Amino acid sequence: MPLTPLDIHNKEFSKGFRGYDEDEVNEFLDQVIKDYEIIIREKKELEETLAALNERLEHFMNIEETLNKSIIVAQEAGEEVKRNAQKEAKLIIKEAEKNADRIINEALSKARKVAMEIEELKKQSKVFRTRFKMLIEAQLDLLNNDDWDHLLEYELDATELERKEEESVHP
Repeated sequence: MPLTPLDIHNKEFSKGFRGYDEDEVNEFLDQVIKDYEIIIREKKELEETLAALNERLEHFMNIEETLNKSIIVAQEAGEEVKRNAQKEAKLIIKEAEKNADRIINEALSKARKVAMEIEELKKQSKVFRTRFKMLIEAQLDLLNNDDWDHLLEYELDATELERKEEESVHP
C-alpha cells in the first residue's frame, strides 16, 4: 500500500548519536509531503480525466458500432432496392415487348386489310370503267345510228299534227 502524506508527516525516526538535524529533516519532510500531495492530486485528476475519456471513447465506440450496423443495413437495403429495380425493369421490358409484338401484329393485320381493300377497289374501278365505257360506246352507237338522220328527214304538217292530237284525245 502506497504512503500517504499523513504517513510521511507522522513518521518518527529514532534519534542516534550525531544524528541528522531535526529541523532540516522536518523541513525536508514537509517539502516531500507537499510534493507528494501535489502528485496524488494530479494522479487523481488524471484518473478522473482518464475515466471521462474512457467514457467518451466507449460512447464513440458505440456510435461507431451503430454507424457500422447502419451502413450494413443501408447496403443491404440498397442491394434489395437494386434487385427489385432489376426485376421490375425486366418485367417492364417483357411487357413492352409483348405490347410491341401486339402493335406490330395489329399493324400488319391492318396493312393486309388495307391492301385487300385496295385490290377490291381496283377491281371495282376496272368493272366501273368497263361498264362506263360500254355505256358511252352504246350512247355513241345511238348517236351514230341512221335513225337520227331518218328523223330529221321526216316532216309533218301542222294540220296533220292537230288531227293526230284529236284522235288521241277522242278515240
